[in-house]
Amino acid sequence: MEDELELFESAAEEQMQNAIAHLDDTLQHIRAGKANPRILDPIKIEYYGTLSPLSSCATVTTPDARTIAITPWEKKLISEIERAIINSNIGLAPSNNGETIRLILPPLTEERRRELCKQCKAEAENAKMSIRNARRDAIEEFKKLVKNGLSEDIEKDAEEEIQKVHDKYVAKVEALYSAKEKEIMTV
Repeated sequence: MEDELELFESAAEEQMQNAIAHLDDTLQHIRAGKANPRILDPIKIEYYGTLSPLSSCATVTTPDARTIAITPWEKKLISEIERAIINSNIGLAPSNNGETIRLILPPLTEERRRELCKQCKAEAENAKMSIRNARRDAIEEFKKLVKNGLSEDIEKDAEEEIQKVHDKYVAKVEALYSAKEKEIMTV
């Protein structure tokens, strides 16, 4: 029985870790006023008959805080990459010099910064909801084990333990959100 208890605890913690990883990845894709190559991750290019991520057919760098430079491995890809960027919803206009495509990030307005913070807050709330759901599922499993003969004291201890894990991951969500909010609001 106690092995099952530990199994449910570790499954809940794994779900919480996944929620944190997803939040971190999602926040990386939100533009914060400075150049970040991760905002190009959703863009796919047809490369040798297969839709491939931009990073697998070009070198993506950030030469300065407001510029993203894309150097395709083959010159014939420049028009394909430009088309993909224009058709994506990242809101940046590409310009090229025949060898490199440059994306200049305009400075964010105060209103846009606030919108991005709201978007980040919503993502953080989704992560917290996932963490709470993992805790709830684990507690439900603990209660089923009590019906099958597990001592209530052990079940209460397990609930306290899962609550501590929950609190730790909620604090991580808050830290990620605070860091991203600070990054967005810094002019």
